[in-house]
Amino acid sequence: MGGQMSINDSVHVVIVGGGFGGIAAAQELKYYGVPFMLIDPSDAFHHNIAALRASVQSGLAQQTFIPYKETFGLSFLQGRAIQTDTTAQIVALDNGKEVHYSHLILCTGTHGPFPGNCSAVHSYQKAVKQYEDVVKEVNLPVCYNNSDFCSLKTEYPNKKVILIHSHEDLADSELLLSVRNQAKNILLEKGVELILGQKVSNLNELEFNVTQKGMVIKTNKKEQITIDLAICCTGNKINSGAYKSSLGGSMAENGALKVNEHMQVEGFDNIYAVGDCSNISEPKMAYHAGLHAKVAATNIVSSLSGKSLTSYHTGNITMVVAMGRDDGVGQFNGYKLPRFLVTKGKSQGLLLWKSWREMGQNPPTPHPPLEGSHRHY
Repeated sequence: MGGQMSINDSVHVVIVGGGFGGIAAAQELKYYGVPFMLIDPSDAFHHNIAALRASVQSGLAQQTFIPYKETFGLSFLQGRAIQTDTTAQIVALDNGKEVHYSHLILCTGTHGPFPGNCSAVHSYQKAVKQYEDVVKEVNLPVCYNNSDFCSLKTEYPNKKVILIHSHEDLADSELLLSVRNQAKNILLEKGVELILGQKVSNLNELEFNVTQKGMVIKTNKKEQITIDLAICCTGNKINSGAYKSSLGGSMAENGALKVNEHMQVEGFDNIYAVGDCSNISEPKMAYHAGLHAKVAATNIVSSLSGKSLTSYHTGNITMVVAMGRDDGVGQFNGYKLPRFLVTKGKSQGLLLWKSWREMGQNPPTPHPPLEGSHRHY
């Protein structure tokens, strides 16, 4: 490759976590010919931007998983990192393996409830089946705290959909008020019933993703709603298991790692944190994780060649939110975007093409919808 450089034999970068930040860092290092090992519990990258739609649209789930081996070959190792020894510079995995690093990039991301997150499933074939199982169950659903459940109302317009959300406002608080209001109006246009400013008080008693007639949702304001299917989208928590025992002094209260402007973890010049597990104050998005990863990988290359390090600076918020395949809201560099641009740019395809291109693979031929599905996609 034209970008390759002369590398000392002692250099070996370990990337923990194969999400958007992890694969971006790996591709950057691959371009420069820097030896690396990408470690992830799963056998495939998950384009989780499309996860919720995959739970209501038959055949889509198979498009959202991209096998690591086909892209990274022997530079990928499946396993869950459970400990980092910063003295010996070793990452220990749950399968007993240990991987030595000269530089470490932590991209551990977050974990949360299925179907918005499927980090607990380590085989993408099994994960695809789980999504297809949810598609079969979709009937009179209730969703919590995620805008893309609009897909439910889009694909099943005659079904009753209720959103219960703990805040009075919808969408990310850093979005323009006009964009947040627009998102709310789209939900109302689609016929979604909104219950705002209330929390579900019996969350631990509910069975999710399985049709069950007469299930009762209770809120902290004494409201009760009888439903047939509940889908939980209550948010994710940072995966800190790979580093909390050794980097506790560099952790923020929420489990994220404190980083400087070069994406280096506080107190270390050879450890970087990108994406959700970094404490940068900005919305947690795939787009930002990719930017972080490029800075971290570039700085490793720069440190090896004696060049000055690159800094990461947050800018005006750019965010596009799909609200079903036929609508969406967003803003670019602080300015509100027309709905049709968001629909065409993101909502229709959820940027799946971008991940397949970045992984250097071709997506599989879509399977036909499940038998009995009310429409073809």
